[in-house]
Formats: sequence, C-alpha cells, structure tokens
Amino acid sequence: MSIGVGIIGGGIFAREEHLPAVEASKDLTLKAVYSRSLKSAKTLSSDTSSVDLYSEDSGPGKGYKDLLQRSDIHAVIIALPILNQPEFIRAALSAGKHVLSEKPVAENVKDAAELIKWYHSNIDTKKVTWAVAENFRYLNSFDHAQQQVQKLGRVLGFRVRLYGNVEAGSKYYETEWRKTPTHQGGFLLDGGVHFTAGLRLLLGSNDKITRLSAFTNQLQKHLPPVDSVDATMKTATGSTGTFQVSFGTTLTGSEWTVGCEQGSVSVSGSTITTNINGKEEKTEVKDERSGVPPEVRKWGEALATGKTNERQNPEEALADLELLELMLRSGESNGTPKDTKYQL
Repeated sequence: MSIGVGIIGGGIFAREEHLPAVEASKDLTLKAVYSRSLKSAKTLSSDTSSVDLYSEDSGPGKGYKDLLQRSDIHAVIIALPILNQPEFIRAALSAGKHVLSEKPVAENVKDAAELIKWYHSNIDTKKVTWAVAENFRYLNSFDHAQQQVQKLGRVLGFRVRLYGNVEAGSKYYETEWRKTPTHQGGFLLDGGVHFTAGLRLLLGSNDKITRLSAFTNQLQKHLPPVDSVDATMKTATGSTGTFQVSFGTTLTGSEWTVGCEQGSVSVSGSTITTNINGKEEKTEVKDERSGVPPEVRKWGEALATGKTNERQNPEEALADLELLELMLRSGESNGTPKDTKYQL
C-alpha cells in the first residue's frame, strides 16, 4: 500500500528535488502541499486535481494543522527555512505523522539536542518516526570511496577543500532567508553541514572527530555573517586533518582525500582516485542526481517495511551540525580549540 505524503515548503529544493523524488518512489504518493502562501504551494503542483494545496492565506480549513488532521496523509517532508523547522517537526510528530525534515536538524546544537530528547521522551518512536535528510549520505561516489578507505588500513590523515563563490543574484542567494540570514553561519551552516556529513562518512566511526580549531572570515559583504572557514581536526585514533570551505572566494577546487597506511582515496565530483604503492587509478562513479532520489526512496522503503534507516537518524544530523557549530565558535574566539560531544 502506498504511503500518503505531504510536502511542507514551496522553496527551490522542495520543488526541484523533493517533488520529483516523491513522484518516483513506488512507496509514496503525494497527497498535499503546504507553503506559507498559496502562490508558493502552486509551484509544486501542476495537477491540482490530485494534490490538495494548503497555505496560511487559503482560508479556514486549509492551514498546516488541517493538513496534519488528514487520515490519508501518513508522513510529511519538511523543507522550510532553518529557524522554522523545529516547530513544524514537533507538530507533525505530535499529530502521529512520520517526518523527513531537511538538514540541518536545527539551527544550533542546543536546540537540536533538546528536540531529539523531546522526540524520544514524548513520541512512540516504534510507531512514529523522525528522519533527517542528508543527501551526501546517498551519493554513490562517497559510498564507493568509503569502501576503498576501509580496505587501506589505519587512517593517517585527511583533507577537505571546497571552494566556491555565491554571487548576489544567484538562485539560492535570492532566497530571502539565505540572503538575510537570521541563523548562525549563513551559507556555511546551510551548505557546510553537507560537507561535515561527507567527511564523517569517509572517516567512519573509528575515526570520529574529537577536537578542532578553526579560523573563520567574511570575504564577501553580501554573505554575512561569515562565508569561509579553515579548520584543523583531530580524530579518536589521533590522526589529524584539515577542513577548508569557502562560499565567497576566487579559489577553486573540490577535493576530499583520506590517507591511510596502504594508500589514499580522493573524491572529486564523480571521480574516485585511489593511490596504492604509487599506482594511481581513477574510477567514475555516477551519482543519482544530488542523492535526494535514493534518500527519499530509502525513507519510503523504511516506512513501508516498518523499519528505520540508521543513516537518517536525527543523531547523525546532530553530529554533522556539531562540527560546523564548533568551527564557528572556535573562529569567534581566534582559533580556540573545541572538543566534541555528540560524535558517533
């Protein structure tokens, strides 16, 4: 039996990623869309006869709470501005709806930890589940690279370098809540949690990050409060590495490299490069779009079988968020080292 789903949010990502992913899933059927305005909700549905639209300006009986009261909607995907998410997550779970909420799990670690505690204390998690989306965990390229890392012995070191320049007027920049952020870190929070998730996936649980130090900077006036971070990190096994990310630089490059006893593995786009005993080998591993289609598909499969997907546990998203937040706090205190608490 197909599971009735509502998409909560009418933004770019919901429209370009979540909508086609739901439509492609054999276990999910889109029943309704909610957004703050009816105009925004309409952008997610060209066929209004089969998908009901809800918004705050649609009048009585057409708000978010009304959508949650429907017995044919069993789950919702929540993709709203970062600060708005927790309120909508709590309401959906309290109404008995399964939730897949977009990353980050919350705006800050304190709120995220409290929300996770509330979930486990107030919701029967065997009947109603909360998953947090992180599409990097569903990129075939990263899965392949992780498998190669595991074959090469002890991790000796690692580096992440991701550079870009978000220009004023670009698609995501013109989203008002990103353009004038009220959440910590600006683009570094919104985009950076993808990159901490990717690093954690490659390193694995044995090499979880235990301590870090960082410097942050705002290189572009239109990207407040900061748009760049350069960090050094230490893992539980004692290996060290670097994490360099900027959304406002003319530097270029995209690289994730893990060096192990028997060789190294690098990810750059869909290209995986292994170097063992001086012999370099490149492998092309095709990702399924941005990773969202398999992410949503796996969520649907878990709901259909009554199971949970560990990669979507909110605790995983909390670990991603913690690393980013500690980099921001370290940067604010001129590189003061920070210890982790929530790494898995």
